[in-house]
Amino acid sequence: MIKDLVIVLLCAFFSLAAYAGEAVLRVVTELSPPHQTMKEGKVDGVSTQIVRATLQQAGLDSRIEVYPWARAFYIASSTPNVLIYNMARTPEREQEFHWIGPVAKYRLGLVRLAWRTDLKPNHIKDLGSAVIAVQRGDFATSYLQQQGMRIGKELQLSADILESWRLLIKGKVDYVIDDQAALALMEQQLSQPEGATRFVLAIPQLEQITYLAASKATDPQLVEKLQQAHLQVQKSQLYQNVMAGQF
Repeated sequence: MIKDLVIVLLCAFFSLAAYAGEAVLRVVTELSPPHQTMKEGKVDGVSTQIVRATLQQAGLDSRIEVYPWARAFYIASSTPNVLIYNMARTPEREQEFHWIGPVAKYRLGLVRLAWRTDLKPNHIKDLGSAVIAVQRGDFATSYLQQQGMRIGKELQLSADILESWRLLIKGKVDYVIDDQAALALMEQQLSQPEGATRFVLAIPQLEQITYLAASKATDPQLVEKLQQAHLQVQKSQLYQNVMAGQF
């Protein structure tokens, strides 16, 4: 009897030890409709659906945490076993993360209020002193800075895309940077009438396929499992629709 009890206790001990040693997976993102939205208190959106499908295919589960982009990026840059999306795969970031797979395709450009017919740019070099709301830590912000635009002058920093849009609606800035496919949903999200905004200038340099990525110190076996799961998700109609901009 005592021997049986000892065996049971040892099994329980090793089970708990194995459980304690398992990687605790976190997933972080920002709000960015239609790719990351909130619905009935839960994170939703077309890219979120791909992420959830990938986790499910890998036999994993994790609550998705929403932060301003700069905060989400810091967590993913400094903490093991963290996934982040939607991440632009820039040369500067290439060696800093593990790349699980694409979850969106952005075709970004300038968006203005519909009534601002005085704003008719043909090129970003035509903007003069116009002010663009951009997100802290975003790849579009870095690109515009490389074109000579300055924070606090031509660029107004925001915590996230919703804050940038609120600045646009209030007339505090002239433009935001967003995907044409997002306009209708953003108008709805911010209680604006349909057609309140216009996509006026595509910026080809900002066309990006964005990724689900893992922090550099993430367990390699976990990375491999997620990459293989994503390959299966790529075969789904959901994935094909999202990457084609059909949502």
